[in-house]
Amino acid sequence: MTAKTIIVTGGAGFIGSAVIRELIQNTPHNVINLDKLTYAGNLESLKEIDTNERYQFEQVDICDAENVKRVLQQHQPDIVMHLAAESHVDRSIDGPGEFIHTNIVGTYTLLEQTRAYWNQLDDTKKTNFRFHHISTDEVYGDLPHPEDVNEAEKENLPLFTETTAYAPSSPYSASKAGSDHLVRAWYKTYGLPIVITNCSNNYGPYHFPEKLIPLVILNALDGKELPIYGKGNQIRDWLYVEDHARALIKVATEGKVGETYNIGGHNEKQNIEVVETICEILDKLRPKSRSYKEQITFVADRPGHDMRYAIDASKMQQELDWRPQETFETGIQKTVLWYLENQEWCKHVQDGSYQRQRLGV
Repeated sequence: MTAKTIIVTGGAGFIGSAVIRELIQNTPHNVINLDKLTYAGNLESLKEIDTNERYQFEQVDICDAENVKRVLQQHQPDIVMHLAAESHVDRSIDGPGEFIHTNIVGTYTLLEQTRAYWNQLDDTKKTNFRFHHISTDEVYGDLPHPEDVNEAEKENLPLFTETTAYAPSSPYSASKAGSDHLVRAWYKTYGLPIVITNCSNNYGPYHFPEKLIPLVILNALDGKELPIYGKGNQIRDWLYVEDHARALIKVATEGKVGETYNIGGHNEKQNIEVVETICEILDKLRPKSRSYKEQITFVADRPGHDMRYAIDASKMQQELDWRPQETFETGIQKTVLWYLENQEWCKHVQDGSYQRQRLGV
């Protein structure tokens, strides 16, 4: 494998840091981490590789055109992997403006500076360059839920494919849909060589505790309520973050220009199932006088909450020979263990403004 130089935007975040750890530990590539370091970005997630000579960090906002230009010219990347984004649906309900600014204006800024950089490359490097935009399955909107169809239809419920029409429901997913459209337009209009991926719900180590799985683990350990939206019957396809990182590197280095690839974990679970599984693992690993399930509390649902997401990842399997290595059962066990063993990281990433309170009411 020929060593490439790869810029990873949002590399101090949950998925971005997993990608960088995978790149440094299991490939010969050089990595430049471009991150603004918002509340969800934490360099502690990269401590195990941050002294590696193939890794460099640049604290830059993707909306800062001059600094993005400087980084591109200085490091001369072969690939840009764009993960920097505001990503929490509940926060997007409370403050949609930041999502529009970062996810749409930031992506536009990055695209324009990348296009200017790409245009001055020699023919060989220009041909081999890739701009990889990482997106979400939430841009596709909602899928039929098993509770809302008849018995015959349950056997053949639809999945999101790469050609599913966009129908975003939240300010977050709408902003990501907008950024996806920009990336495709820069390919169609300017010829910028792009690939796009849309992934299902990620989980695993180093996940900021506003999201369901880390929130439930930490609340359970602290004896707090485990809040479940509505009836807890919302279905998500769960993907272990390290499986996702491997898939993203496959697409960035082997994907076909102009193509979209859906990445999923083949693990459809209701939210209540996920929470109960975490409680059962904790009952074994950190037992107390009563089951953690007794802390489960049902609360008012999120506005505009999609009921089911599920990914058809067959294109990834057939064209790029990628399959998830973790089942939900193995992945969630690893995840709970990691949080039990890394309580200091959890304390450090929660600042005074966020103490696991409900957002997006």
